[in-house]
Amino acid sequence: MADNRDDDSQCRIKEGDYVVLKRGDIFKAVQIQPKKKVIFEKQWFFLDKAVGHLHSTTFEIVSGSLQPQKLKSAESTADAKEAGTDNRNIIDDGKSQKLTRDDIETLKEQGLKGQEIIQQLIDNSSTFKDKTEYAQDKYIKKKKKKYENTVTILKPSCRILAMMYHGREPGKICHLRYDTLAQMLTLANIHAGSKVLVFETCAGLVLGAVMERMGGYGSVIQMYPGGEPVRAGVESFGFPAHFHDMLHEFPICHVNALLAGTLDTTAKDPSADSQQSIMAAEEKQNMPEAEQQAGSEEQSMEASSGADGTNDQEKENKEKRREAKAQERKMKLEEKRKKLAATAALLEGRNADGLVIASRFHPCPVLMGLLKFLSPSRPFVVYSQYKEPLIECYNKLKELGGTVSLRLTDTWLRHYQVLPNRTHPLLLMSGGGGYLLSGTTVATDCSKAAGSQRAEEPAPKRLKLTGAEG
Repeated sequence: MADNRDDDSQCRIKEGDYVVLKRGDIFKAVQIQPKKKVIFEKQWFFLDKAVGHLHSTTFEIVSGSLQPQKLKSAESTADAKEAGTDNRNIIDDGKSQKLTRDDIETLKEQGLKGQEIIQQLIDNSSTFKDKTEYAQDKYIKKKKKKYENTVTILKPSCRILAMMYHGREPGKICHLRYDTLAQMLTLANIHAGSKVLVFETCAGLVLGAVMERMGGYGSVIQMYPGGEPVRAGVESFGFPAHFHDMLHEFPICHVNALLAGTLDTTAKDPSADSQQSIMAAEEKQNMPEAEQQAGSEEQSMEASSGADGTNDQEKENKEKRREAKAQERKMKLEEKRKKLAATAALLEGRNADGLVIASRFHPCPVLMGLLKFLSPSRPFVVYSQYKEPLIECYNKLKELGGTVSLRLTDTWLRHYQVLPNRTHPLLLMSGGGGYLLSGTTVATDCSKAAGSQRAEEPAPKRLKLTGAEG
């Protein structure tokens, strides 16, 4: 019974959960917070009343509040109406609808819901009954999208989030499509208990997909460029706390030093100081003019009254604040060095089980550097929006050796409308899903050593046959 209750609680929306709002083909990731106004598709509402309902529930927006939608749909009205055989006699002159825009606004002010407004539009249309069944369905779907105030709340997953990013901000994820992401997870053999290296600049979507596939077991090492790793997409997954225990980070700029054995994890990171100085300068630059004037006046007052000792208490408080900030900064740097040392210890074994690369940078130097951390007979996969960088990687790997089963592929996905007597591809679809380079590592040193050992061994003597020839 306890297990059934736990499963039921996981299927229900709780306060603090991350969810994805859906209307048609539009998605948006939000967090369930009390009394927080959410704006989605030019409408505002609160998510408080969604708590306790099952995921994938469709709600109606009524005066900024969510109410579960009833099972009755406006599409049932099309079945009750007569349908024509074809649309050849229908003339689109804009005079078929008797209701004007002012009449529709009046209906809205009277409190009519979206389904009721759609029914009024159907009743006042002089050409609706002459349309074919397909044209009637198309008309109702179009009006539902315009007048029906509904939203569906979904549980986040790598497929849904990939569709969200690809539909709204494809540039953030390097135009990575969800079918290509699924192939990447399969080709890299992502599974629970493995150690995976991930280098991506896709807003954390690929990293979150790897963590979701591993289920919180194993180790994921994020190799990141710049000062801090980007994990906006990971937060949208809403993982439990123990999922983040498996996540480690390592700056890509220290890979060469780690491979050469010259990385000093105990020394102070000079990049951190430069980053802090840049942040301090930006804070000062973004400070409002009034605060800057107040600060200058405070400094002048301190200078004038310093001799009299009237502002000793203010000086002391200011000094304490500075010391507290310095101590906090020192603790953050120490924590960052500890994480760097722990991740370096994981990488020094060079026994990773998989490598996934998906970034806007040229993949060749990144791939050549990170392949050295993989164990023999381990898969790797590289994604690029363009095939030319992957062709260069392919030729380089063929030249250097150490990899087998190299494959350069492109993914193709086509959506179909499946209806009786009108099944055909959709008119609008994605042009391309990018390119993937995949392969498997092999132990080149062992093979060379075995080859040299065989060369040193004397050739076996040939036995002479004493029998009759023939």
